[in-house]
Amino acid sequence: MKKDARIYVAGHRGLVGSAIVRQLESQGYTNLVTRTHAELDLVDGAQVRAFFEEVKPEYVVLAAAKVGGIIANSTYPAEFIYLNLAIQINVIHNTYLQGVKRLLFLGSSCIYPRHAPQPMKEEHLLTGSLEPTNRPYALAKISGIEMCWSYNRQYGTRSLAVMPTNLYGPGDNYHPQNSHVIPALIRRFHEAKERGDASVTVWGTGTPRREFLYSDDMAEACVYVLNLPQERYETLLGSDDTKTGCFEPPLVNIGVGYDISIKELAELVKQTVGYQGEIAFDVSKPDGTPVKLLDVSRLNQAGWKAKTSLQDGMVAAYEDFKKSLVHAI
Repeated sequence: MKKDARIYVAGHRGLVGSAIVRQLESQGYTNLVTRTHAELDLVDGAQVRAFFEEVKPEYVVLAAAKVGGIIANSTYPAEFIYLNLAIQINVIHNTYLQGVKRLLFLGSSCIYPRHAPQPMKEEHLLTGSLEPTNRPYALAKISGIEMCWSYNRQYGTRSLAVMPTNLYGPGDNYHPQNSHVIPALIRRFHEAKERGDASVTVWGTGTPRREFLYSDDMAEACVYVLNLPQERYETLLGSDDTKTGCFEPPLVNIGVGYDISIKELAELVKQTVGYQGEIAFDVSKPDGTPVKLLDVSRLNQAGWKAKTSLQDGMVAAYEDFKKSLVHAI
């Protein structure tokens, strides 16, 4: 991408989008296009079409989404499937209409079956049933992958779906009910430390294993992929399986390639925050998928590997959380 290329980042205020904007700016890109929800409602097809016709972006990063943890997914399943489908339909279709050079569609590792072989390869998509607690969100993201694939096959677009593992980092959502596991634990341990609580309760048994990727590493991977030479980029776009018979969607996993248990994660957050009490596990609460580890060999073979350790990333995430408290005052 040329440094003055028009790059539209949808969802620039979220954890994913803000990290991608920071990465693009740090690499010297000068023509970034962003819109707040108040300025552009991506669920409104007419607004999205008018925006694309006016701005004519050359590259699009679709990071806008309705996201959340187990509680949010269980409480608002209709919103998770409706809003995500609507956003994807409008943005992906208009990237085709305006002849966008490359579209990067951000999804999530929850697209893979609940009991997929570990680590999960791109080819494991649609090979089994999904985790019930986030099925509406996962199905929306799977539809987005299929839409990218379909438009590539029929219209020759160059859309690529990238599936990051569990993310954390600057700009995360620290809501006590609607956040993901790392920001939720950071807040819980910090507040327990401030109150002097004797113990902190963590949902589930602590045995599920998860992979965590620092958001700035994810952003670096996204910009790296967007910048691949045409020939190498084309190899990531899969194949037309209606002709080749090979199930190769335009899909790339983004992760670190190793995982830890929720119990180990809670211990790390406790240590990072400096909490001195005990950790209790509420086994009456759901664990979610037992194991979620991505196979990142495809991305590694393309020339990119994650750099930030979980320990270093956790320190940075905790500092970001404390800054968010100051800004909230």
